[in-house]
Amino acid sequence: MGIIHFQTKLSQIGTRTVLRLPESASAKLPSRGIVFVEGSINAVPFTAVLEPDGAGSHWFSLTSTLRENAKVAAGDTVAVSCKPSNNWPEPPIPEDFEQSLAASPDAHALWKDISPMARWDWIRWISATSRPETRRRRIEAACDKLKKGERRPCCFNRTLCTDPAVSKNGVLMEPQ
Repeated sequence: MGIIHFQTKLSQIGTRTVLRLPESASAKLPSRGIVFVEGSINAVPFTAVLEPDGAGSHWFSLTSTLRENAKVAAGDTVAVSCKPSNNWPEPPIPEDFEQSLAASPDAHALWKDISPMARWDWIRWISATSRPETRRRRIEAACDKLKKGERRPCCFNRTLCTDPAVSKNGVLMEPQ
């Protein structure tokens, strides 16, 4: 797959500076779900896991380091080049889920065996709720499913935005 070039305006959603891909750029990606990319913003290198926006495109939050290095802020138009990569990084494991995995050797063994992309899916599914009770139930269900040999969470729409801090009903919120 070739390099995707585009320009887009950075926006602010809550406390985050967000880069939303134009639909035409997103259409060139290999999946409507999450995609890992390597690229540059204003010639400054970055890597990111692009999340679906729930409306046919993708997005990601810029780290403060990337914003500082690229000298950009919300409201700026940036030049982006990126290409999908199969070198998936390990996802950050939430502490509550990590403790549950540690308490379940069978679930933990399969967790270590699945791909980083599959681990990203599990964490997205667990984190796609703002309700603590729902999150707790999902962690329990994840450990149970992993113990039974299930390598991916089922029954959730991978094309929706799963970050409750920036989405409503599975769609990335509009900028402020």
